[in-house]
Amino acid sequence: MATGGNGDTSKQELIHLIKRFGAYVTFKISNFFPVSLQNLDIRSFGAVAGLAVAIVFTWRLLRSPSGTQRRQQKRQGASSSNPGVATHSNLSAVPSNACSPSDDSRAQNVVDEFFQPDKPTLGQIVRQKLSEGRKVTCRLLGVILEESSPEELQKQATVKSSVLEVLLEITKFCDLYLMERVLDDESEKRVLVALEEAGIFTSGGLVKDKVLFCSTENGRSSFVRQLEPDWHIDSNPEIVSQLARFIKYQLHVSPYKAERTAANVFSAPSLEQFFGSI
Repeated sequence: MATGGNGDTSKQELIHLIKRFGAYVTFKISNFFPVSLQNLDIRSFGAVAGLAVAIVFTWRLLRSPSGTQRRQQKRQGASSSNPGVATHSNLSAVPSNACSPSDDSRAQNVVDEFFQPDKPTLGQIVRQKLSEGRKVTCRLLGVILEESSPEELQKQATVKSSVLEVLLEITKFCDLYLMERVLDDESEKRVLVALEEAGIFTSGGLVKDKVLFCSTENGRSSFVRQLEPDWHIDSNPEIVSQLARFIKYQLHVSPYKAERTAANVFSAPSLEQFFGSI
């Protein structure tokens, strides 16, 4: 009898606790919902999120089958001494409202989704890949532009649409310089017009004064050494090899898999693939 009284007391305490928690939830919800989303600060959102987690875990605790399983084990142990009624005892030991594994799995999925880390943004990936470098130099041909030779620039200049998003992210936190070897002044104008039409000068932090032109490959190499960037991006393996001693990091853009010439030189088929944006 004493055991039964203690069980009733524990049950009453649990019911009382649930009622108090329900009243607390009702009070919190009534406080949050009249407030407009514009007035909610970070702490308010955190409180709502914490409340949601508390509700999920409380629901799981109340639906936990551990108590039922313990009662089943006790009944099975008692019935083992009487084989004639063992089958009947095992069948009657499972209540109709027992928590099924599928219910528990769904609750766990809710919790896992709630705590799942957010996918990193492209901006975060760019900063991580560049090791927080603050100055970047980059050639145009074969990296930013569809064209791959100065002769092609005498006819047209086309910015790769796939590289724009990455390029704009780089300009948000890096001092970016673009450079290329050209054969005439008309080629310079075509390149600047193509960059402007692509929105690089308006959407990003790049200005026309940071687009540099030269007449030789050695001229581009001299630009890079004078600017002393944290990163240089190029498609010419000879330039990459020459600069490996002077530049902290380099990215060699090549459609073919190239051998790593130095520990500070990385390679990728394209700028956007290096940052994983495609």
